[in-house]
Amino acid sequence: DEWFSRGKKLPEDPGADTVDFPKRTIPAKGYELLFQPEVVRIYISLLKESKTPAILEASAGAIQNLCAGSWTYGRYIRSALRQEKGLSAIADLLIHDSERVVKAASGALRNLAVDLRNKELIGKHAIPNLVKNLPGGQQTPTKNLSEDTVVSILNTINEVIVDNLEAAKKLRETQGIEKLVLINKSGNRSEREVRAAALVLQTVWGYKELRKPLEKEGWKKSDFQVNLSSASRTQGGNSFDDSTL
Repeated sequence: DEWFSRGKKLPEDPGADTVDFPKRTIPAKGYELLFQPEVVRIYISLLKESKTPAILEASAGAIQNLCAGSWTYGRYIRSALRQEKGLSAIADLLIHDSERVVKAASGALRNLAVDLRNKELIGKHAIPNLVKNLPGGQQTPTKNLSEDTVVSILNTINEVIVDNLEAAKKLRETQGIEKLVLINKSGNRSEREVRAAALVLQTVWGYKELRKPLEKEGWKKSDFQVNLSSASRTQGGNSFDDSTL
């Protein structure tokens, strides 16, 4: 409780390219070892080098949890992942054959995107892989991902494109709008998936700069509004929003 109460800081400073971990006067011990810089580097090394799905899932999951919320060390770890080139390693896991690895990577990226510089980089490099995992479109994925994983990916996309026009443009360029509208209107997706897709569509429509290009492509305002009337009401195991924030 002491460690977690230290840290209700302001959002990450967009002008700060690096954030150094606090200097310790005594060695870390107990659970403090879980979030020290040397341990974070081990997580990153495992993400880059391991071929075992369970290890990849666990490493990405550890990062997801450590980066959740606004506690002090979460801020440092979000920055450390960028400095240690860990963002690209996690983004690469989005095309892994294991759905559990994909979901863990998606969750980690969502929490990492709270850092404004991370958000920019994830928008540039991870949006295409996130979109590839969505159902529908001309390039339907061979994997039939579960509702929980699809909702996780949609929530990550929304986190990345909020206050990030360039990421929203990248979403449009990578067939993302087509897939989102299909989820919203197809009638064979769950209510959670429809709500998550609609949230992303509303975020996109909120950018006035994108409305004319979207209208030229044939999209209408109604395409970007929630359409629960045709959505399946069948819920998965959990009906809550997939979030650790």
